[in-house]
Amino acid sequence: MVEIRFHGRGGQGGVTSAELTALAAIEEGKYAQAFPSFGPERRGAPVMAFVRVSDQQIRTREKVYSPNMVVVLDPTLLEIVDVQAGVPDDGILVVNTKMSVDELRKNAGLTRRLAVVDASTIAIETLRVPITNTTMLGALIKATGVISVDALRGPVQKRFGPIAEKNLQACMRAYEETVVEG
Repeated sequence: MVEIRFHGRGGQGGVTSAELTALAAIEEGKYAQAFPSFGPERRGAPVMAFVRVSDQQIRTREKVYSPNMVVVLDPTLLEIVDVQAGVPDDGILVVNTKMSVDELRKNAGLTRRLAVVDASTIAIETLRVPITNTTMLGALIKATGVISVDALRGPVQKRFGPIAEKNLQACMRAYEETVVEG
């Protein structure tokens, strides 16, 4: 089983990213679940969402404590949230940042394997809004292969309707521009 934790801020699409990941996994014939973790937070407050993907039925319903993968939608969270918490040594962090892998490692003190992409710029240029949810899914796919772009198409189309194509363009651009360490 693969477990993923998404870190974002309310309104940035972290919960949507988790849901789309799970739906894409189901499209591929896998078992998946997605769920948020937030209380009465307001727009802009830090939020987390979780995804599990497996080839077998998933019976656990608890919070994800040791994710194999972490996706950080908002780079300012690196200053206030321990995004590496619970991530095993062989885990990977997929981070929205303008920094290179080396700069991010040095400036944020991250020790896990990294994948980086400037998802904010891609979202602004492609979607005209600073919402990085589908953009970061492109980076996640490139870094991990946990789902495929083809499996993501249907859920994105259903979720975004008339703006689905722009979201898929942002996803694909991020896929192309993501730099994966090692």
